[in-house]
Formats: sequence, C-alpha cells, structure tokens
Amino acid sequence: MKVLVVEDDRELAGKIASALAADGMIVDLVHDGEEAAFVGCTEDYDAAVLDLGLPGMDGVAVLRHWREHQRPMPVLVLTARGRWSDKLASFDAGADDYLTKPFLHEEVALRLRVLKRRALGHSSPLLAAGPLSYDANADRFTLHGEALTLTAQEQRILAYLIQRKDCVVSRSELSEHVYARDLDPDSNTLDVLIGRIRRKLGVPLIQTERGRGFRLTGSVDAD
Repeated sequence: MKVLVVEDDRELAGKIASALAADGMIVDLVHDGEEAAFVGCTEDYDAAVLDLGLPGMDGVAVLRHWREHQRPMPVLVLTARGRWSDKLASFDAGADDYLTKPFLHEEVALRLRVLKRRALGHSSPLLAAGPLSYDANADRFTLHGEALTLTAQEQRILAYLIQRKDCVVSRSELSEHVYARDLDPDSNTLDVLIGRIRRKLGVPLIQTERGRGFRLTGSVDAD
C-alpha cells in the first residue's frame, strides 16, 4: 500500500511515516500544501494522510485541488482541529475520514487499510483466491490455512494483486503502488519477485498476460 503523508511538522511526519512503514506501507512525505497539490496529482497513491494547517496552501484547498483534478485516492484528514466547521469543510472538499490529534499510530494504519478496502469495493477485510486468503486489516496471508511467509516487497505485490483479483495489473501500475516515488525498478526486478511469490504459493494462481501484466485468479489453472 502506497501512502502520501502531508504534514508540516517534520518530527510528527517522520513518526507517522516510520509507523506506517513498520506496518508494511510505502510512504512518501510532503511538508507544504503547494507540493502536496502537485504530487497528489502526478503520482498514484492508494491513500493519503492530510493535515489541514499547511504552509503555502491549506489542507482543504489541497483536497479540493485533488478532487477537481479527479484524483480518487481515499483521504484521511489528520489534524489538531476538532471543530465541527473544520470537519464539515473537510468532508465537503472530499475527505473520506477525519481523525484529530493526539492519535494512535496503529489507528492511522488501520483506518488507511479500511479506506483502501472500501475504495476497492470490498465490504469484508477477508479476501480469498483459491487456497490463498488475505486479511486486509491485519495485512496477513494464509495458504491452505497456514501462515504464508513473504518479504516486505513480496507482501506488497501479492496484496495489491489479490485486492484486484481477476483484473489485469500492468507492470507500471504494480511498480507505482509498491515502490516509493524515488525508486524506478526495472521489469526484471518484478519478474524475479513474481517468480519468488509463485514458488512460495506452490499453486499457479498468478497468470502472466503477455504484453499486459499480471492477473491473480482463484483458479489453479494459471500458467
């Protein structure tokens, strides 16, 4: 899961980023409103954490800018402002959730996972593809009922694929959502990681769609 965190308090931003990274997420940090408006419109994110009190452009203006430019990622407003007027302005601008400071870092991670799941149309946090199961809230896989051990990169790739089960996911889309924006892996890296995941699954759930990308299905008839 790739998340944009917009927070002008650099110490707090670092703590949020560290907590989300420890939870297996890829995090990009931005500290002012104008950069946030630009980055949110040029990069693909699964969700965003947005402060309201930002230099250059406030959080509500940033959020309106994103929505006016058809940026669909779920947005969690994370702010010290608890007034009803601030909440109303945020939701009117397109916020999906609102959390006031102080907060638990674990709650931020949980709310982001729920927002992403709902954005993808999954009513339950439990997803399945054949013998493979995924708890989206806990970010945990099981295979035939047993815990599946994956590296952080393998976990992010498989989580992205199972949340788009039966859909073809291009190499570029997969890279954009499992790598930070300052990294640009080549296609061979993805092939190696997909190959490792396939070996750990032991059943052919991941199809290669020639010239298009990859598709995870619930069938064991994949190549």
